[in-house]
Amino acid sequence: MSVFTDVSALLVGLKTTLSEAFKPHVTVEYPEQKSVRSQRYRGRHYLRRYDNGLERCIGCELCAAACPVGCILVIAAENTAEHRVSPGERYAKVYEINMLRCIFCGYCEEACPVQAIVLGPEYELSDVSREQFIYTKEKLLEPGPQQTPLHAGRRR
Repeated sequence: MSVFTDVSALLVGLKTTLSEAFKPHVTVEYPEQKSVRSQRYRGRHYLRRYDNGLERCIGCELCAAACPVGCILVIAAENTAEHRVSPGERYAKVYEINMLRCIFCGYCEEACPVQAIVLGPEYELSDVSREQFIYTKEKLLEPGPQQTPLHAGRRR
């Protein structure tokens, strides 16, 4: 009786293995293959520019006020005639996002009156130290018209 029980258990296991062997694979060979992100996916932040190279951010700090975890720091400065950074009266002299605290909720993008901050499709945000996760304005700004693009697939 024990031999019959063992053989039947073996056959049940073999049936399970064979039924799974012929099903389609759902595993993605990451990083060679990357899964497709939805259009509404919220990944890495970008500070946008106008076509003429001026920054869109006017230093209003509404993004920092809307952030539920307080990971955005904006310090505004006044534009002058000889030093124009944005088309408005002010610009963001300092713009930092602590990506370790960010929950990618998108409230900063919704709160911005000039669509300066957007969350793009990039999701590979690993680094080797905590300090590298504080994204400064230089790291967030998309390149100007004369520079090469940071990320060609980013949504507008």
